[in-house]
Amino acid sequence: MTCERSTPTLVGTSGDSLREAFGKALVELGQKRDDFVVLDADVAGGTGTHHFRGAFPDRFIQFGIAEQNMMAAAGGIASTGLIPFVTTFAVFCLRALEQARLSIVYPRRNVKIVGSHPGLDVGPDGASAQALEDLAAFRALPGMVVISPCDPLEVTQATAAILDYEGPVYMRTGRSPARRILGPEYRFEIGRGKVLRDGWDVTIVACGVEVGRALDAAELLHHGGISARVVNMPTIKPLDGELLVRCARETGCFVTAEDHNVYGGLGGAVSEVLVHTIPCPVEFVGVRDRFGESGEPEELAEKFGLTAPYIAEAAKRVLRRKRGGKT
Repeated sequence: MTCERSTPTLVGTSGDSLREAFGKALVELGQKRDDFVVLDADVAGGTGTHHFRGAFPDRFIQFGIAEQNMMAAAGGIASTGLIPFVTTFAVFCLRALEQARLSIVYPRRNVKIVGSHPGLDVGPDGASAQALEDLAAFRALPGMVVISPCDPLEVTQATAAILDYEGPVYMRTGRSPARRILGPEYRFEIGRGKVLRDGWDVTIVACGVEVGRALDAAELLHHGGISARVVNMPTIKPLDGELLVRCARETGCFVTAEDHNVYGGLGGAVSEVLVHTIPCPVEFVGVRDRFGESGEPEELAEKFGLTAPYIAEAAKRVLRRKRGGKT
């Protein structure tokens, strides 16, 4: 059986942050469509939506620091036929989870919730501002689509895709300058993962900033004689179960990597698919059920075990499990 391949991976080049790519994508879409508005909670400079505010001030609605009101209003706006993009920091989306549940998801309103500054990416702002639970919280809402793109190109394409999608969506962006990973021929699809690197010993499934680190880990493993497949899984819900089953048959074990708590996010979603199809060993790379702390994002990633060497070590552990404990 052949393995699905994507376009060649571009590793090491840099580009916009995910939030800047999102803001610029909104402007491009706004030039083509007039059926959506952007809602802000006084953080347009932090979410990238200042680009849209400058281009389309009449379609930009400022709520101030009132995320719960903004989320509830989005449901009402959507009932008129307009499509609201609700934008704030990921941690403030958690503040308004009840309003998202009752005003948007329960009536299945066509609202797009976009949270910037997720996970440890917030850096110096510290634990109170680091959303390590957002994927789990929104994934648990019935009918909610949950997306975590890996680079600026994917954010741009995902923004257009979620605007076309009929129904509620939660999408992460990011604060830090983002490394360009995907080639120009890449095409994002809701509910589909992509194999970025072939391998036959272990599959590493990653989302968001961890995709680049997973590719680095695969290179480290290659030098040690281990063939690692890397899957970019931008849609956490609905998950690409068909691709996971194929990888399970071909590699027999998994590592998941995410800038999120190990509970309830990508790792849990992957395991839920596998336990019902082809059970096999899985190791989780993520924040291990604790709050973050203040520091630069890369320093925090190292401290919390999210960098490439930790992913590589997880791959070695899961290989030992696959082989029955034999090295």
